[in-house]
Amino acid sequence: MKTIKRAAILVALAGAAILSMSQTGNVPEAKPGFVIANGWEPNTLDPSLMSGVPEFRIFTALFEGLVVNDPRTSRAVPGVAESWSVSPDGLRITFRLRECTWSDGTPITARTVVDSWLRTLDPVTGSEYAYMINMVVKGAEAFNYGEGRASDVGIRAVDDRTFEVQLISPMPYAVDMMAQPVFAILPMHVIRTRGESWTQPRYFTGNGPFKLQSWKPQEALTVVPNPRYWDAGNVSLGKVTFLPIEDSLTAYYKFKAGEIDWANGIPLESIDEIRLRPDYRVSPQVATYYYIFNVTRKPFDDARVRKALALALDMQTLVDKVTKGGQLPTTSLVPAMDGYEPPPGNGFDPALARKLLADAGYPGGKGFPPVTLMYNTSEGHKKIAEWVQESWKRLLGISVSLRNMEWGTFLDMRQSTHDFQLCRAGWIGDYLDPTTFLDMFVSGSGLNDGLYSNKEYDRLIRAAAALPAGPERMETLRKAEDLLVRVDQAVIPFYNYVQQDLIDLESWDGWFPNPLGVHPWKFIRPKD
Repeated sequence: MKTIKRAAILVALAGAAILSMSQTGNVPEAKPGFVIANGWEPNTLDPSLMSGVPEFRIFTALFEGLVVNDPRTSRAVPGVAESWSVSPDGLRITFRLRECTWSDGTPITARTVVDSWLRTLDPVTGSEYAYMINMVVKGAEAFNYGEGRASDVGIRAVDDRTFEVQLISPMPYAVDMMAQPVFAILPMHVIRTRGESWTQPRYFTGNGPFKLQSWKPQEALTVVPNPRYWDAGNVSLGKVTFLPIEDSLTAYYKFKAGEIDWANGIPLESIDEIRLRPDYRVSPQVATYYYIFNVTRKPFDDARVRKALALALDMQTLVDKVTKGGQLPTTSLVPAMDGYEPPPGNGFDPALARKLLADAGYPGGKGFPPVTLMYNTSEGHKKIAEWVQESWKRLLGISVSLRNMEWGTFLDMRQSTHDFQLCRAGWIGDYLDPTTFLDMFVSGSGLNDGLYSNKEYDRLIRAAAALPAGPERMETLRKAEDLLVRVDQAVIPFYNYVQQDLIDLESWDGWFPNPLGVHPWKFIRPKD
């Protein structure tokens, strides 16, 4: 009886398989899945509002802009735009678009690109990253600030497949910038119909190599191949699962157990063990770990106090004794890059630190007001904060309180309400130019979390934007950084990151160390 039932089941399954083949025309090839520990829970799937690395990783699966990042060099390579050209004066970029569609079959045209960028720039949208468009596109800032018209923004659809951008000045990095989510092409037909609910899984429409299968907050976000993606034949992963694991130690245990395929960032308490693993990857990164002062809050409205705290931290000791991952101690915000050598900031000098603190009215730390240092939940951030706390107590005689916060709350506190005195930050360059760091601190920038404002700094940044590529432009940017970091000490740079990843490159191809630490999903595939 059991044998007969089993045979019947097998026949039924075979019939179902034949029916499936008759409907699809072929037998689908099984593709491997991939699981990543993606850090914190994504705050949004709306590219106009994205601001964190975990969201950007998801973006590269679900969306594709005019260009994407090359997996080896991080430079721009064709995406929705199959090609582009720059006018002789460097002020106009013309993109030729592919014939491609959204995941629901709706065509993508040059008008879609125009409407998408205008939606991001619209002050009603509240895009913090809109400043990136403002820095390069003619007329964008005025519209974004509510002082100009959408029709005056320097973008237009020449025809269905030709999109044109007018730049403020010749900007050699402009196309590289356009791989960022803020320059995304958006499903405007869905946004107009669904409003803010358009990112819900039941309505979600993308144009990337993958489409959204499910999103269970605090559990997992899963994407599967998008059959309407223009290059679907070269997508090799059958599924990508993003796990919101903030704790790096938890991620490490899951990696060792074979439950995840890629963990970005490592637990400091296990660094000595991890450094011996063959699947541990370390590579230089255009990124800096730093602290931000809210320069409008006492006692940090006094540059002498800000400098004193910076001068009392020995960053070499930090990377040697605490982080121990090969990070590069620095007193500059911008890492060295092609054509740019950052100016030195204020180095370790406890005696000068004590003098400046006394000059500010706090000799030996006496009378120093209560200060809280905030950081988002992470064992690594905690260890660094405790080292900072001990250093300031020992060398300056001041006490600070520490407070850790869940990422979403921390980000809101830092970027929206600015309700802090001192907090941690980290920045990975969005493209390979110093402005990816320095533009954040222009007065009124959506990412100017510490509310720094200096008219001369603003003038220098804008002057550099009007200069062609070359030594004069880089020297102008050096002067701006010197003002920000050494003279005004608006931030305390700690170290330049190295990218620390756990991934078995004997099993996976298409994942390469690169300057920006960007690893587009369409290129990742199992090794033969």
